[in-house]
Amino acid sequence: ELKQNVIVENIGGASGVIGTTAVARATGDGYTFGLVFDTHGVNPSLKDSLPYDTLKDLVTINMIGTSPMVLASSKKSGVTNMKQLMDDSKAKKPFTYGSIGIGSLGHLAIADFAKKTGVDWVHAPYRGGGPMVQDGLAGQVPLVVGSMFLIKPHADSGGLIPLAVTTAKRSPDMPKVPTLSESGYPGFEAPAWWAVIAPSKTPPAIVNAMYRAVDKALKTPAVAEKLKNQGIQVQSLNPEAANAFVAKQIGIWGKFVIQNNIKE
Repeated sequence: ELKQNVIVENIGGASGVIGTTAVARATGDGYTFGLVFDTHGVNPSLKDSLPYDTLKDLVTINMIGTSPMVLASSKKSGVTNMKQLMDDSKAKKPFTYGSIGIGSLGHLAIADFAKKTGVDWVHAPYRGGGPMVQDGLAGQVPLVVGSMFLIKPHADSGGLIPLAVTTAKRSPDMPKVPTLSESGYPGFEAPAWWAVIAPSKTPPAIVNAMYRAVDKALKTPAVAEKLKNQGIQVQSLNPEAANAFVAKQIGIWGKFVIQNNIKE
């Protein structure tokens, strides 16, 4: 769409902060963009000193889409459904849940759910989804929370039992799995999400042109099918709506991080 060569540079580290810093400091000439995910909305409150202001130094061009996080139990835990888990938890049976790290959306979503429903679950942060899932399959941790893409293959094979999803509505990929909202916390919603960003000094004409190019790409059948297979529901929000979405996420999770004194 852009009639340009595109170089993809994976810059990992610090929950996306290192890569996002590179985008924030780039010249706003339309040649540098970034792809972020939901930690982008948590980092302003979780990190002591970000080298950029998320809302002032960056512009969100397109909020690509959302996906449910899935709370699942290890087959070896004996937990087979959400009602059983909640009943056991309220009877003071101890449970630990694994996530991909402190401040990850899965961590915060389940911590929020546990607090609002009055259950006491212990968080076990992992360095990524692979080690977490392996411990879940082995029964080393009774509960895990991760993206649909991460959890579903192991749910399909029977190693993990999906208990609930974090989105407001059930996922068409797991229609029999209830939402956390149905499971004791009405109105609960914590979707995973992905967005394209650019330096805030990027001219509006370039921002809008990039939005249209990404939007068209997302509607390409091959791309749409690939994202669907990963459990992603394409939204393709325009810059105005995308920036409002990110600001709302920062407000929701920032408040929770601060109130609960969550630190890395």
